[in-house]
Amino acid sequence: MRGGSSKVSDGVQAFEYVGFWARAIATLIDTLVLVVVTWPLLLMVYDVNTPITTAEMATDTAYIVISYILPTVAVILLWLKYRATPGKMLFRAEVVDAQSHRAMTPSQSVLRYFAYLASWLPLFIGFFWIAFDERKQGWHDKIAGTVVIRRLPESGSPGIERS
Repeated sequence: MRGGSSKVSDGVQAFEYVGFWARAIATLIDTLVLVVVTWPLLLMVYDVNTPITTAEMATDTAYIVISYILPTVAVILLWLKYRATPGKMLFRAEVVDAQSHRAMTPSQSVLRYFAYLASWLPLFIGFFWIAFDERKQGWHDKIAGTVVIRRLPESGSPGIERS
């Protein structure tokens, strides 16, 4: 068992639920990747010598697209194509449907992304919930019906059924 995770089988391949610390580090890595991508874009759009207020940024189309829309679309597309963001990929973690352990639906992906707000607002309790939950689900996972798992290699296993 790693990180307090239990080994489980979904009838296709054994897996374990990914715990709080791996997911926290993965989130930090994802945040760094997003900053590395969005910061240069923002610098290309805005003159660093001309100050801009927070109120101006909040209503500026370029800022909204680069800082909010682009990351939202990127994360959702990564979940749909790879079942993971770069940080989760480093931990061999996959975000999947909680019942079937197959790929999330597009609606689950969108719901999970916006459900992060429910996990953030009350002092990040929804994220810390991962550490104590049996299936290592944060509130955003519970709302979207998802879990984060790591497939375990099995001797003689025919492979992962990924459809």
